Amino acid sequence: MALREILHFPDPRLRLVARPVEGVDDSVRTLIDDMFETMYAAPGIGLAATQINVQRRILVADVSEDQSAPHCLINPEILSRDGEEEMDEGCLSVPGFYERVRRAERIRVRALNRDGESFEMAVDGLLAVCIQHEIDHLDGKLFVDYISTLKRNRIRKKLVKQAARAPSEGPSLAGSAANL
Repeated sequence: MALREILHFPDPRLRLVARPVEGVDDSVRTLIDDMFETMYAAPGIGLAATQINVQRRILVADVSEDQSAPHCLINPEILSRDGEEEMDEGCLSVPGFYERVRRAERIRVRALNRDGESFEMAVDGLLAVCIQHEIDHLDGKLFVDYISTLKRNRIRKKLVKQAARAPSEGPSLAGSAANL
């Protein structure tokens, strides 16, 4: 397993739409293991492959407090949405910023697991928000797209300024447990 570099907004690679995974093999499983290691080290509760510059439709999530409930979704597809809730969201690709985002409270999703087997699950609360957030990443969308242009531009300027001040620090995995 290996830690991967997490791309930061406004990196244009975060806007790329991920390609479906054609087959699950050992290279995909290694990528999934790397994604979990990177997400836990950050620390975060969700990570999409696009955030580590891999344009494949894979996401990992674990909203438990003790890293005991890992979820891997390959080629995830939301089948239904129900209800609505607002929650403060953060993002490993937008470190240090949190904004209220409105999303479905409950979703039903279909995906492949790490063995390539199809499954469906119904989730609600934080896990539902996390999966929606990560699927957005796979579609080239970030949580800052849900906020005003003024706020988004302020965040962009601050992150660009931070990156210019610390170019030699290497890959950044900064974040908090609330980061998706």
